Amino acid sequence: MPIILWVILISSYLNIIILPVLIGLVTMLIFDKYFKTSFFNPVLNGDTILYQHIFWFFGHPEVYVIILPSFGIVSQIVSIFSKKKIFSYFSIIYALLIISTISLIVWGHHMYSLGSSFLLSSFFMYCTMLISIPTGIKIFNWFFTIWRGFIYFDTPFLFCLGFFYFFIIGGFSGIILSSIPLDLFYHGTYFVVAHFHFILVSSTIFSIYSFFYYWSPLLFNIKYNEFLSKLHFWFSFIFLNFSFFPMHFLGFKGMPRRYIDFPKIYLFYNKFISISSILFGFSQLYFFYYIFYPLICY
Repeated sequence: MPIILWVILISSYLNIIILPVLIGLVTMLIFDKYFKTSFFNPVLNGDTILYQHIFWFFGHPEVYVIILPSFGIVSQIVSIFSKKKIFSYFSIIYALLIISTISLIVWGHHMYSLGSSFLLSSFFMYCTMLISIPTGIKIFNWFFTIWRGFIYFDTPFLFCLGFFYFFIIGGFSGIILSSIPLDLFYHGTYFVVAHFHFILVSSTIFSIYSFFYYWSPLLFNIKYNEFLSKLHFWFSFIFLNFSFFPMHFLGFKGMPRRYIDFPKIYLFYNKFISISSILFGFSQLYFFYYIFYPLICY
């Protein structure tokens, strides 16, 4: 069975586990708001930390629900453009199953700063670090698939390479944030924003572009211009880096997230990020033209 079907299956099972938790959480919030219960209201002896536990039990596996289909897309395209079967097929399947399982027991790394016991925080820290092992296996399998393959550097494969870059950088910053001492400093700063946007947003965007550029000619008979699509890749790659990589430096300097105003010491990086994000938006014009023009014409 293709890996892309495996990841859809695993994502579906993860959703079956975590969505009832979200529904229960929303129900409790509705009861607190309209029926004067006290699940989370501290004035009525409710527990706000309980809210965070329930929310993050849903929220962290949901990240994997979003990113898992990208793993399937990348596995398929790497194999096709390397003219090789995926390296160690079963180890990728086992790695995906292990990642999905561990994702259900690492939600506490979002809550180091709440004052939980050191033993409990250590458990979440080691489980979070442990998830990097099957993730590394999966990445090396992709690289070994490419190794000595007959590679075609067409647009879908370039977006796969961009996916590798963003995912690996985001993974390294994730290992940093999994450490209790480091997370206590970086928690709530732009370093977390950079990590999230590298590991999830940028990686997912590039896998989606890879998917469209490879499968849309097959599914919809839409032809793309190879030169313009490669320009789309390079502009997207450069400006996404310019948009999100400087956020690491803002995190090093301690800039907190979710603040509308900030000291002038952070002004240069914020201006640079804002301009880069606007340019990234303009660089998507060809992709929208590629998708919508045939639909309008035909």
